[in-house]
Amino acid sequence: MQLGQTVRHMRDERRFLGGDDIKRAPQMFVGAAANPFADPFEIRVPRLAKKIKAGAEFIQTQGIYNLDKFKEWIKRAADRGLTEETFIMAGMTPMKSVGMAKYMKNRVPGMDVPDEIIDRLASVPKEKQAQEGIDICVEHIQELKEVKGVSGFHIMAIEWEEKVPEIVERSGLYPRPKV
Repeated sequence: MQLGQTVRHMRDERRFLGGDDIKRAPQMFVGAAANPFADPFEIRVPRLAKKIKAGAEFIQTQGIYNLDKFKEWIKRAADRGLTEETFIMAGMTPMKSVGMAKYMKNRVPGMDVPDEIIDRLASVPKEKQAQEGIDICVEHIQELKEVKGVSGFHIMAIEWEEKVPEIVERSGLYPRPKV
């Protein structure tokens, strides 16, 4: 939070923290990360508010699998007016396998992978789990596109970057809608 605050000060005031003028201020769009799923859940939105107050102009969330909990988090953020103050990019990570889903659920702090996701991946043959993971990701993006306060998506295809164009196109993110 302090780094974001410092960069915003240097950019907007064109001064170093010590007061000296900056000849060429940093041209940065200041962002921060947020995890809507870490415990305790009750402090997630107040923590988001602190990051925005410190200067975050956009937020990237942790990978989202528990849509209900994410929707509750973003509703609370919207109720406080935070979604009007910053852009929130929903983090999306497609699962390659049921093993990856179990690992993320049990071994990655702050991840919330519902059993329904694990069960769905386990219900298809191993050679089709990767495609099922992409299907789940696409479905989640399509659903979250309709949620007030979601400004966009951060697709994190871990060591699977070649799948990003498929996810973007199938989820209707490209071509971009004409405004």
